[in-house]
Amino acid sequence: MERLFGLMARLRQDCPWDRVQTFETIAPCTIEEAYEVADAIAREDFDALRDELGDLLFQVAFHAHLANERGHFDIEDVVESILDKMIRRHPHVFEPSAAGERPEWERIKAAERPRAASALDGLATALPPLAKAAKLQRRAAAVGFDWPDVEGVFAKLDEEIAELREALEGEEGTQRVESELGDLLFTCVNLARRLDLNCDRALAGANRRFEQRFRRMESLTGRERRLEERTPEELDDLWEQAKE
Repeated sequence: MERLFGLMARLRQDCPWDRVQTFETIAPCTIEEAYEVADAIAREDFDALRDELGDLLFQVAFHAHLANERGHFDIEDVVESILDKMIRRHPHVFEPSAAGERPEWERIKAAERPRAASALDGLATALPPLAKAAKLQRRAAAVGFDWPDVEGVFAKLDEEIAELREALEGEEGTQRVESELGDLLFTCVNLARRLDLNCDRALAGANRRFEQRFRRMESLTGRERRLEERTPEELDDLWEQAKE
């Protein structure tokens, strides 16, 4: 870590590119590196994961160094902060009186936040939409605004599908259709939450399966006739073969 922060100081002093960077210019790189970590995990490529974690750690070092330059905090403050937070959020591990109890994450985190006008205050504006939807729903559920069971979510899903069909058949234009599609997606996220599943991971899996099957379709069709030359019936048949 000393070598890493020595390197960081040298880059800020001697590298023309690093010298002009700010929190704002580095933030997109940080997000990109986090996605590349997730990609390496999905591919189970542990050599790549080691490298990507290093890239992500460098982003942490960069932000901490910028903050230290401005007199806000340094990397030791960052480490102390996360240590304190994890101990506080794991009373079932660190407090003998709470041993064996399931931690109530949202209640613990709510107690950490300053008293706010809304249970939804403090959410990051830059969160990806699926992640933000899940966080909004968890915050609402923490104060009791939730279905009693998963059947309520399935009923809401049917309702949203019907409203989307109605919007498509009506004459209100694409704005209404987009709004109803958004409600449908929001309900899908709610279903994932109630089933204790991760919506991003589920969609990533669906993307991966589609890509594998579509590439298999391309290989099955051969060089004689491309996919765009096939009839819809032939494409359906190739898709079923690819799934098998």
